[in-house]
Amino acid sequence: MVAPVTHAGPAAAYPEYLDCLAEADEYAATDVALALLESGVPAERVLLDLVAPAQVEVGERWARNQWSVAEEHAATHISERVVAAVVAYADPRPTRERIVVACMDGEWHALPPRLVAEVLRLRGWQVTFLGASVPAAHLVSYLHRHDAHAVALACALPMRLPYAHRMIEACRRSDVPVVVGGRGFGVDGRWAGRLGVNWAPDAPAAAELVADERALRRMLTAELPHLADDEYASLVRRRGELIDSGLADLYERAPRTRDYSPTQLDSTVSDLGYIVDFLAAAVYVDDGSLFTDFIDWLLVILTSRGVPPAALGLTVDHYGQQLRDFPRAAGYLGAAAARVPGGLDARRR
Repeated sequence: MVAPVTHAGPAAAYPEYLDCLAEADEYAATDVALALLESGVPAERVLLDLVAPAQVEVGERWARNQWSVAEEHAATHISERVVAAVVAYADPRPTRERIVVACMDGEWHALPPRLVAEVLRLRGWQVTFLGASVPAAHLVSYLHRHDAHAVALACALPMRLPYAHRMIEACRRSDVPVVVGGRGFGVDGRWAGRLGVNWAPDAPAAAELVADERALRRMLTAELPHLADDEYASLVRRRGELIDSGLADLYERAPRTRDYSPTQLDSTVSDLGYIVDFLAAAVYVDDGSLFTDFIDWLLVILTSRGVPPAALGLTVDHYGQQLRDFPRAAGYLGAAAARVPGGLDARRR
């Protein structure tokens, strides 16, 4: 166990806190946070300036293949326990109306919205945190039983944007204002604007927005006229077919994949599905940068895990051929191919 020391603030405590996460030492991590509180640092600052940036680093270490999934999960669990300890120490009492905070259906990254929920709680709101992956029908049912001033919905992955839109509209039909946040809406919230919903870049901004009745209830309009062409729906219907054909194509053009272990095979199938899902989301919001940014990120992830970049290029190539009658999807795949060794653009040169 690491012995806690006294720090001037969260920035000074940050290295020690990260060491506690690396050592999976829940008690020492909690001691670091509580020591800050006892020295007079506000609970909100401990959450936002210690726990939040540490969680970003946890994700980066996983992405760089420095930490395993198990290590990432252990660190996340410890930070969740630290958040609970910080809020228990502060012991806020509600003086305002109820805010419901939840992750989109299919979203399992619950710690960032948990931090938003606790910042709202610290600012006097009565908060109900529903956690990860809340089905839209269940959320709406909850809203019908419990009056809420607003709903705050989190989306970490852009591939969930079509589901997010349906969830947002379901909440609005219940006459409950919606605020969204998370990287899934773009670092600048551009896709929240496309879906016609209020976006907050961080927890303090979310708190300010829900406190501003006029801003919260302003009517925004989704900008999705392109969905009339049915390309998105047709692409989603072909998801299973594309995954199967993509795997068969890898077996033929990259014979080493035939010797993959069950774990490697499962990861490959998952990646094939993610590529389709991110492509479909890009078509949904009519923004190719959503897909090319994902391909750039996936290339880094695969490279860190020893997967040749050409393998991704083969799949981008294959999907481009299979979807040549899908104008927007084919265009996004072509742009991605230019960024990946072995893609369509490389084949044509």
